[in-house]
Amino acid sequence: MSATLAATGFGLLAKERTIAQPGFNRWLVPPAALAIHLCIGMAYGFSVFWLPLSKAVGITAPLACPADMGFFAQVFATGCDWKISMLGWMYTLFFVFLGCSAAIWGGWLERAGPRKAGVVAALCWCGGLVISALGVYLHQIWMLWLGSGVIGGIGLGLGYISPVSTLIKWFPDRRGMATGMAIMGFGGGAMIGAPLADKLMNTFATATSVGVWETFLCLAAIYFVFMMAGALGYRVPPPDWKPAGWTPPPAAQKSMVTQRHVHLDKAWRTPQFWLVWGVLCLNVTAGIGIIGMASPLLQEVFAGKLIGVDASFNELDAAQKTQIAAVAAGFTGLLSLFNIAGRFFWASLSDKLGRKLTYSIFFLLGCGLYAAIPTTAAAGSLALFVIFFCVILSMYGGGFATVPAYLADMFGTRMVGAIHGRLLTAWATAGILGPVIVNYIREYQLEQGVARADAYTVTMYILAGLLVLGFICNWLVRPVAEQHYMSDEELADEKRQADNTHQHFVDDVEALAKEASHSGKVLLAWAAVWIPLGWGIWITLQKTAALFG
Repeated sequence: MSATLAATGFGLLAKERTIAQPGFNRWLVPPAALAIHLCIGMAYGFSVFWLPLSKAVGITAPLACPADMGFFAQVFATGCDWKISMLGWMYTLFFVFLGCSAAIWGGWLERAGPRKAGVVAALCWCGGLVISALGVYLHQIWMLWLGSGVIGGIGLGLGYISPVSTLIKWFPDRRGMATGMAIMGFGGGAMIGAPLADKLMNTFATATSVGVWETFLCLAAIYFVFMMAGALGYRVPPPDWKPAGWTPPPAAQKSMVTQRHVHLDKAWRTPQFWLVWGVLCLNVTAGIGIIGMASPLLQEVFAGKLIGVDASFNELDAAQKTQIAAVAAGFTGLLSLFNIAGRFFWASLSDKLGRKLTYSIFFLLGCGLYAAIPTTAAAGSLALFVIFFCVILSMYGGGFATVPAYLADMFGTRMVGAIHGRLLTAWATAGILGPVIVNYIREYQLEQGVARADAYTVTMYILAGLLVLGFICNWLVRPVAEQHYMSDEELADEKRQADNTHQHFVDDVEALAKEASHSGKVLLAWAAVWIPLGWGIWITLQKTAALFG
């Protein structure tokens, strides 16, 4: 063992130990990334816990706190139930700390390597679930905020960006496809985790427990195994590796694609960084607000028409509202499928179209669809309404998966993981803006006496306007100015600091380009992630059937 490795104190987790040996198959890396993303993607599905947790004390029905009890008293109270609005803060904390942790520790990740970052992500995400389980058991909501919201949110950030730089370096010929494969797992995590959590809660529920804290512990154990397997499965290519037979396209051929590199300290100060920040923020703001309101939106807009009854939402009885809620659950499931599929489809298509054109499509098509939705709803066309939202959500997911390749095109691959981490503060911002815009405008409309079916009209036009701003930001993106790129001397010095022990593990860089098939390992690795994902898709399709039933 080299002195450098010994000095790290992490041995197997050291970046130098992740350098791939000659004959390694690069197709083993995407399943490792998926294993982590499918676990942390459960953040999208945490709403499955809200109703059970809102009656954790009352068990059969919520036990309300006294009307005169203050907010802080409710935070520490053990004798009454939490409001769903209090639980919902976990969702906000997830994405705020995801963006903040990715920004703060993105540079460390580039130096430490994806394996160490993946292990830390597993400890934070799963450890946060354990702390949350204790918080449910002791009925202390601050422990849920701290455990899953803060500590788990840090795990989300590190787990989310851990494979990005690695995959881009393994697939310089298909950057969009590579990041799309991994990031689609984040969108698919809830499709596995939510039904699994529901089954576990039903199993553990007793006369004295709603089964949530037990479910948290089970999920923590399952996710820890998968995330550790993914982290230990990470490998990075040697410096300057490229696939056999592939040559980088000439710079003149694709002016937005550079073969040079910009340092993190300079990248985030360029206008290009902040324009792309605006592109991501505006695209996500428009989409994330709709995700959170998809179910009530469909129910309130179409109401009785969903079950063949000519009645508004307020005119339906309890049994009818239960029926349309089941239909709306199918709608949200369908949106999840398009969110996932869009991450792979649009990111892969961007390899052909280019990132800038792909985002232009997102904004122009999205703007038209948002603006057309009120007319579609007024006409009572459920099929068009559903199709429009499915396309919108595919582009929402596609925006996440395409942006890492966009950054690599402009700033180079050397520090793209850290740059991507800084950019994810746009997601944290959008995670606050999107729900606020949609929820508060809806509440204001209802307070003004607007019918529920029309309460989203103004919102759709505002979201369309945000996409126009996003189009302008994307249109203004130009190639990075020459003075921002690292000089040959700076790049060589940076490589020496980051890669000074590579030759301890890889002596024949050229041999690595001749990839062995390892077909058995590849099949097993992909099966390990696709079997649970396939189960989640099947469950979602069953729920979606209610929409067309």
